[in-house]
Amino acid sequence: MKYKLNSFLLIGLAVFFPGFLPAQTFPRNDNYARIGVAQVNITPDQPVIMSGYDSRKTPSTGVHDSLFASALFFTRQEEKALVITADLIGFPTLLVDTLKGMIAEKTGIPTANILIVAEHNHGGPAIHVYEAKLPQANDDYVNVLKNKLVALSIDAMKNPVTFRMGIGKTSCNLNINRRAVFADGGVWLGRNPDGPSDHDLVVVKFVDDQNNLLAALVNWPCHGTASGQENYNITGDWAASAARWIKKLAGKNLVVAMTAGASANINPIYGPGSDFDEVEAIGFHVGNQAWKELIQTETFPVKSLDCMNSSLSFPGKKSWKDQYPQTSYPTGTDVQVRISALRLDGLVLCGISGELMTEMGMEIKKESPYTSTVVITHCNGSSGYICTDKSFTEGGYETKVSHLMPGIEKPLVQKCVDLIHSF
Repeated sequence: MKYKLNSFLLIGLAVFFPGFLPAQTFPRNDNYARIGVAQVNITPDQPVIMSGYDSRKTPSTGVHDSLFASALFFTRQEEKALVITADLIGFPTLLVDTLKGMIAEKTGIPTANILIVAEHNHGGPAIHVYEAKLPQANDDYVNVLKNKLVALSIDAMKNPVTFRMGIGKTSCNLNINRRAVFADGGVWLGRNPDGPSDHDLVVVKFVDDQNNLLAALVNWPCHGTASGQENYNITGDWAASAARWIKKLAGKNLVVAMTAGASANINPIYGPGSDFDEVEAIGFHVGNQAWKELIQTETFPVKSLDCMNSSLSFPGKKSWKDQYPQTSYPTGTDVQVRISALRLDGLVLCGISGELMTEMGMEIKKESPYTSTVVITHCNGSSGYICTDKSFTEGGYETKVSHLMPGIEKPLVQKCVDLIHSF
């Protein structure tokens, strides 16, 4: 005999067992995008020179926590796209181009549709982002890394499934403007509570058509510097800690793709330290807030997938020695800034190949026609610090070491907005 559940019983079951009701389903056809996800451990297996602080001259002495790379593969009809994120400080442009070529050859994904993103972690291995010459151990690591990321891409493509996506946004105030004005008139790395800081914590949720959580993409504008220059243990800093908390709360080894927003002038409010209390504190709060947003975010099927790319070349400059504003700038080699954009229905990921000051990221989001616009830095190359025009009149570390002359702010923001408008 067949029985039917009445509406009152269904409501009751839903109250006491929230996962009881069947997930919304939709037809399985090429009108909907599909997703494949994968992750891989990319922790060095031997001591290496670490990146992020010039004062560290000797190799790492241990591993505090493992580093991971994640892959999100999207496909719809003939279109294919791939987003790779990694617990690294950055990817040099030459390595990006090499990786894209290797991945395209093995997978058929167009190089223009591949986003390779570093979370900008200052506790990982040096891979020639800032270092011209490195020990053999580091070069060996780069070779292993390339093979792992190619294999990761292949793995993500193996069994793509139809999916639903949700976009959540909350606020996390554990980041702060770091351009502190001292009594001598110089701008030094510190804490400036009156300076601009983007506190948006964005979580993108991916579930299959049975509502099983597949992956999450998390974006928050903050340097990975809760661990400091005295630390010689490999760590993924606060971002890796946040990913661990999300996986713990999910109760499974979920694929979590951590990304940094526009945070060239933004640090965590805790740290830098060497005992990892600061790392875990930031990770705990970011992970918990992301999870709260994740579980309450509603999802919808994705019917569109598009990718766009552009670039701008700007006059370059060389560094100077002090923290003060300059009356003139030493000329350097021109710098190319790459812009990559991926759209999934109303979500736009806008990737920029450098460290973008927070004001510029906020302006891109404000001017974008898509309310769910995520600015992702350290994407598809390393163009260095990208500073506002105003910051050059103030001086400071970011302007000192930037490879770019003043004047990039408005044309770059406009180029990003124009690219997003072209979808």
